[in-house]
Amino acid sequence: MTSALRKEAGSNAMALGILCGMGAGALWGLVFLAPALASRFSPLQLTIGRYLCYGLISAVLVAPRWRSLVPRIGREGWLALGWLALAGNTLYYILLSSAVQMGGIAMTSLVIGFLPVAVTIIGSRDRGAVPLNRLVPSLLLSAGGAICIGWQAVAEAPVGSSAAQAIGLICAIGALISWTSYAVGNSRWLARLPDVSAHDWSLLTGVVTGAQSVALVPIALLLGTARHDAGDWAQLAGVSIGVAVLASIAGNALWNRMSRLLPLTLVGQMILFETLFALVYGFVWEQRFPTGLEMAAFALVVLSVLSCMAAHRRPAEAVPAVA
Repeated sequence: MTSALRKEAGSNAMALGILCGMGAGALWGLVFLAPALASRFSPLQLTIGRYLCYGLISAVLVAPRWRSLVPRIGREGWLALGWLALAGNTLYYILLSSAVQMGGIAMTSLVIGFLPVAVTIIGSRDRGAVPLNRLVPSLLLSAGGAICIGWQAVAEAPVGSSAAQAIGLICAIGALISWTSYAVGNSRWLARLPDVSAHDWSLLTGVVTGAQSVALVPIALLLGTARHDAGDWAQLAGVSIGVAVLASIAGNALWNRMSRLLPLTLVGQMILFETLFALVYGFVWEQRFPTGLEMAAFALVVLSVLSCMAAHRRPAEAVPAVA
């Protein structure tokens, strides 16, 4: 009976974790549209706008619990928050926006699409993780989906300057490395601080990210030469507030909740939902239906997640039989 209850609790936690991962992906997919919606502004300006809003909203929401939270974090925790804010938010979004504006959404989605592979491979080294050889089918399906997405997008992308494409590719690879380190580090720090809620950890990350964006304002003023009218600034404000509330506040809260419910090897697979929803939003924005390659990518991504879930279920199902 005890084994059955444990099995049911584990299944419920996995189901809830996957739902949280889907929700986070649905909200995070919006960030790919932001650079296109506010294309008159530089990646640095987009980053500052988004994370100033994120920081201010986070500060307001966490203020009632600030005094009780600070002692629980500790010096190492605050240093970790600084690094996670930089890797997962500030630096990542600058690189992502640069990649989208210089290399296009096509190439960027191809590179970022390999995030699940990178995170899952790293997570397979954690204690108690599912062996990597059992995740090979899921990883291959994931890579196949990313290749289909990128192949289709690159084939239809307008030809740009080779220099801009090269710089965009470098930025996309940098974004891949930056967010991979964030996903791994964030999951491990959430496990180290069980008395800090996932939502509060997200809000604290937002406060630190907001502080980093303030430090970037003088740099943006020095580098900014383009002039914008009131309509442009209103558009930037609207995009920044929308992305901050939906992607940063709500999306990060769902992601942190999921990170506590799922092992890191399965956490990596959940990033695929960001790519899927980004594609859906792109289809709606472009007012078209998916092509054959894009439909194949959808199928491969879904099969990848299902395969990874099956690999994680086997050990749990094997316990009662042994007992």
